[in-house]
Amino acid sequence: MRKIFIVLLVLLPFFSFSQLEKVDVDLLNQELQKSYDAWNIPGFAVAIVHNDEIVYEKGFGVQEVQKKAKVDQFTNFAIASNTKAFTSAALAILVDQNQISWDDKVTKYIPWFELYDPFVTNQMTVRDLLCHRTGLKTFSGDLIWYGSNHSREEIIRRARYLEPTYGFREKFGYSNIMYLTAGQIVEYVTDTTWDDFLKYRIFEPLGMSRTNTSIIDNNKLDNVATCHAYVDGENIPIPYVNWDNIAPAGSINSNVHDVAKWLILQLNRGKYNDMQIFTENSADEMWKAHTVQDISAFSKSVYPSTHLKAYALGWGLYDYSGYLIVTHNGGFDGMISQTVLIPELDYGFVVLTNNLSMFYTVVQSQLLDYITKGEIDSKWSDYFLRIEQWISDYDKEEKQAWIDARVANTKPAHPLVDYTGVYNSDVYGDVIVEVKSQKLYVTMTHTSIYHGELNHWHYETFTVKFDDTPSLPQGTVNFITDKNGDVVEMQIDIPNPDFDFTELKLYKQQDNK
Repeated sequence: MRKIFIVLLVLLPFFSFSQLEKVDVDLLNQELQKSYDAWNIPGFAVAIVHNDEIVYEKGFGVQEVQKKAKVDQFTNFAIASNTKAFTSAALAILVDQNQISWDDKVTKYIPWFELYDPFVTNQMTVRDLLCHRTGLKTFSGDLIWYGSNHSREEIIRRARYLEPTYGFREKFGYSNIMYLTAGQIVEYVTDTTWDDFLKYRIFEPLGMSRTNTSIIDNNKLDNVATCHAYVDGENIPIPYVNWDNIAPAGSINSNVHDVAKWLILQLNRGKYNDMQIFTENSADEMWKAHTVQDISAFSKSVYPSTHLKAYALGWGLYDYSGYLIVTHNGGFDGMISQTVLIPELDYGFVVLTNNLSMFYTVVQSQLLDYITKGEIDSKWSDYFLRIEQWISDYDKEEKQAWIDARVANTKPAHPLVDYTGVYNSDVYGDVIVEVKSQKLYVTMTHTSIYHGELNHWHYETFTVKFDDTPSLPQGTVNFITDKNGDVVEMQIDIPNPDFDFTELKLYKQQDNK
């Protein structure tokens, strides 16, 4: 038995654990084209890496509806929150150089950093920022930065007004603002901007020549995909929203050819060709489970082989068909992306799309099956199409129920002028209500794309639609009065999965009564 054990130790490095020795390009082209044809999307691109090589890369469809330019492997898309792994890697480089530690307090580098709870402020570490266990609920405070003119520093400073939903380190709560804070540590430690640090320490060494951290730079390039939103079932082009002020959480623009090199670096645990970008110890730390996540009933039904789910440092972790999956998603207004690593099989892939649908999940599921099982199951496309239809039907039912609940023949309790004024939120800033053409009009002063006409619904509630943001549905503005009948507060509610408008406590400023 001892001899057999020794022989196995000698032979072990020569055995391949991969279920897929070689990618069948023709099969992938055929199956991915079939899925694309079944969905109402403009375009997408895919790249697969294995054994330090890009073994598949291809674009499908067009960069923009009603135009001829095709998507290819060099077409740039916004990769949004896939940026977070780059921020984690930037900090890993500083850890390797003994300039910081994962468990250093944030206030060591940003003395003015402050959160709602003084204890949490003083105990928050770099590691806490990166694994979403700060006590904030998912997307808390995103209205501070999204499309706003608030600077990176101002956004971090306003985080002190965000009331936590959970106990410190108690539960997962996805926070873009805490990732911004982590990225700013790079600047305060190195006197180099986060953007330049990534450019010179990651992008250029890897040859990611078309990758950038701002739409200002991205707009100077050709071969760039256009964002799209669904309006009445049709894809319509929408402009990029500038994410420079939240950059370390989601501002990178790239293409599948460049991202493929990033995936090779990850699979090689920080090494690319003969360069060690970050150490294997740091690579292990970034893939270590830090915050346990719940597995939803939906996920359990769709992916029954998944038993565990957690967040690491800039990466999500789960198991699929017995393999560890290291992954992250990116959601931009008009684009969705996915990066996936299967370390035991030395495979990785990236999917970039230019619309807001579940199509990226179709491709992700198909490629996971192909790499782990050697087959592509067309059921994924049909399955998620049914899910999308169910969601659409549900939204219609919810909207109809809301319409049915309207109380007819009511009038505002006050003249329109009584609702006008400046309403302030500590979290966000000022929101102005004024009369234009005998109608109320609301403007979120720090966010130029958030403005719209108010139309009376019932009692003290008005409807609002921000036309510059087609992806947001119609919402409501409700005015609150005090015991004297004076208007003292407004509540904005626009149902959507990304921004919690009800988080803004908007009180009317007395000087403007």
